[in-house]
Amino acid sequence: QVQLQESGGGTVQAGGSLALTCEASKYSTSAYCMAWFRQAPGKEREAVAAIDYEGTTNYADSVKGRFTISEDHAKNTLYLQMESLKPEDTAMYYCAAAQGYGGEWSKEYEYNYWGQGTQVTVSS
Repeated sequence: QVQLQESGGGTVQAGGSLALTCEASKYSTSAYCMAWFRQAPGKEREAVAAIDYEGTTNYADSVKGRFTISEDHAKNTLYLQMESLKPEDTAMYYCAAAQGYGGEWSKEYEYNYWGQGTQVTVSS
C-alpha cells in the first residue's frame, strides 16, 4: 500500500516562506503524478500544484509565481516551496499521488492516495 507523509507545516507571518515535504513509501514517485491540495476551514479542498511523469508542472492561479512544486525521484520525495505567503494560504495541505493519471491535475478523483496533511497558518 502506498503511503504518503507530509511535513514542514507551521505558522509564519504574511510575506514569509515555508517548505513542505511529502515522503512516499512503497512506490516510486516517478510512476505517479504527484500533487498538493489544500483545505481551509469551511471550504472545499482545492488543488494547489501538480507535477506529472514528465516533470510538467501545473499551478492554481492563486499560487502562480509564489509556489514551486518539485520532486526527487531518488528520495521518493515531493516538495512544495511556498514564498510570499498570504493569510488566505492558511489551510491543511495534503500530498496526493495518481496512478493511471488521466490528465486532469486539479481533480481529486484523479488521485488514488493521500497523506494525512500538514497545517500551514499564515498570520497577518
